[in-house]
Amino acid sequence: MSLATRNATAPTETPVNPPRVVRQRRVRPGLLGLAVLLIALGGLGAAFAVTSVRATGSYLAVARPVEVGRQLTADDLRPVQVAGGQGLAPVPADRIDEVVGKRAAVSLAPGTLLTLAQVTDDPLLGPGEQQLALGLEPAEVPARQLHPGDKVLLVSTPDDEATGPTAPGTRFPATVIDTRASETDDEVVVYLALAVRDVPAVVALNAQDRIAVVLTRVA
Repeated sequence: MSLATRNATAPTETPVNPPRVVRQRRVRPGLLGLAVLLIALGGLGAAFAVTSVRATGSYLAVARPVEVGRQLTADDLRPVQVAGGQGLAPVPADRIDEVVGKRAAVSLAPGTLLTLAQVTDDPLLGPGEQQLALGLEPAEVPARQLHPGDKVLLVSTPDDEATGPTAPGTRFPATVIDTRASETDDEVVVYLALAVRDVPAVVALNAQDRIAVVLTRVA
């Protein structure tokens, strides 16, 4: 009698993992407030930028170089549109009549905005000074062009008729007020401001053609 055995394998159950519980992140009130603040600041910055772009105006700009002391003309200025202008004090274009005819208190460069601090009504003659005009030959002018505000020395030259040793030249400091070319002959007229005490001596030397002009400082 035979004994038969039967191997039967019982089904194996696989364990099931429990479901994961996703924890909700808690938003810190401080971070939320910071985010709201940054968004608000961004909105204010955009509003300020839009306002600055919209706040345009027409102002006066320098159209060509203007030397110190020279009177402004309408051709020296041009209107320009400027956006914002925060911290600036340019002259509005509709006030051009208020600055035309004034003298430049500083050298004006093309492309810069004009301010009232750059112009003046004051004459270039200082206290205790008088104006004198000298007619010079082109070769006697110490520079290709003299400008208002340039500093010069008037130096006396030796007297050809004097006998004996020649004394050193006397020097008279002066300031250029203006220059112009003579319309009648080949001569340059230089208008100078110099001390009242020096005027008589300079006039006498000029009458004898004994004045040399030396440029010492450019305005």
